[in-house]
Amino acid sequence: MGLATSFHRRTEARDDDGRGAGRAVVGLVGRSSGGASPQGGGRPRRAAVAVLVAVAVLAGGAPGVRAQSWTPPPDEVRCPSKWGADDERGAANHMGPDSVRRAAGLIRTGEVIELAHVLTPAMPLGDRHFESYMKPMRMNPEGNRRGSNEELIVAEMGQVGTQFDGFGHQTIGGGLYNCIDLDEVMTRRGLTRLGVHQVGTLMTRGVLIDVAGLKGVEMLPDRYEITVDDLQQALERQQVALEPGDAVLIHTGWGRLWYTDPERFSAGGPGIGVTAAEWLVERDPMLLGADNVPVEVSPNPDPRVSLPVHQIMLVVHGIHLVERMKLDELAARGVSEFAFVVQPLKLEGATGSTWPRRRFTDRGCRRSTGPRRPRRRSGVGGVRCRRGVSVFRLTGKQS
Repeated sequence: MGLATSFHRRTEARDDDGRGAGRAVVGLVGRSSGGASPQGGGRPRRAAVAVLVAVAVLAGGAPGVRAQSWTPPPDEVRCPSKWGADDERGAANHMGPDSVRRAAGLIRTGEVIELAHVLTPAMPLGDRHFESYMKPMRMNPEGNRRGSNEELIVAEMGQVGTQFDGFGHQTIGGGLYNCIDLDEVMTRRGLTRLGVHQVGTLMTRGVLIDVAGLKGVEMLPDRYEITVDDLQQALERQQVALEPGDAVLIHTGWGRLWYTDPERFSAGGPGIGVTAAEWLVERDPMLLGADNVPVEVSPNPDPRVSLPVHQIMLVVHGIHLVERMKLDELAARGVSEFAFVVQPLKLEGATGSTWPRRRFTDRGCRRSTGPRRPRRRSGVGGVRCRRGVSVFRLTGKQS
């Protein structure tokens, strides 16, 4: 069966006097046929078909202007949380003996794959701050001549590097998750509620959705919005199904820019849109992560909204986000299912956390592209494992 993929770039058409009179969405559709190449090497032929779809958008405030693409729900709709009126854990409530046993059941080889980037002043920072200063201490006077060295880190430790977004990070107006009033909980020393130090260790089944692999590219185009169809097709291709309480990680390939082009990495990039985010919410994950800056497409195709997926996940539904992950090795090795373990730094009252220096073992399954097999107890069909599987730990390192 051929695999159809599509990339969309939004451009603005203008009328004669230069005003924006409409928009044109240009889609590049690549199809992979099942036939052999003309050289007979057995490789699929690839054909590219350009599709132009015009979408009319009226200028100014005239009747018929398209409505804002997403509007935050009012407090009486989003609160209380489904986890309870006093809840501060959100989807982390999935964490428990069952999620640990389910993840541990995936461990076979004890292999470790790092999912976090090295912390260094040269990493993409945007408007954030990270500096490291060596601090030689002293040579102790005893006969064994013990020297001592330390370092001073001056950084926004909750929001640099591969990092974990807590529920204090985003608001709708002045309201945090579960309608907690920001003015009532913010102090000079941090938040009195929803601090990231309360998250603790999370261990669950992880699933990588390789959208870049689905499209047959190393990296998705700038500002490409990942759709529900993309997610469903990638899961079908990988023969894996999402389950409640999963850690869902999305590979866009954008992480390739981390060391090579930090300015472009930080400027925006591909990611999920509102519709895909709401579809993922319905799958009831423990957390959601990606290898780009904000997990979601940035900037949003609708200029009237700013990072709405952050509000959908963190504020409305209480689902943690993990940003700027290192997913290249996981994707290159065709791992779709694995044991996922993470513990944010215990920064009291903080809005988020870079990754602590921790290690754990994990299992990795090679993706199968063959016929679907009966589902196993783990809920994954057609996944062949190399001598079992391996477990992954997000590990932050300091250079």
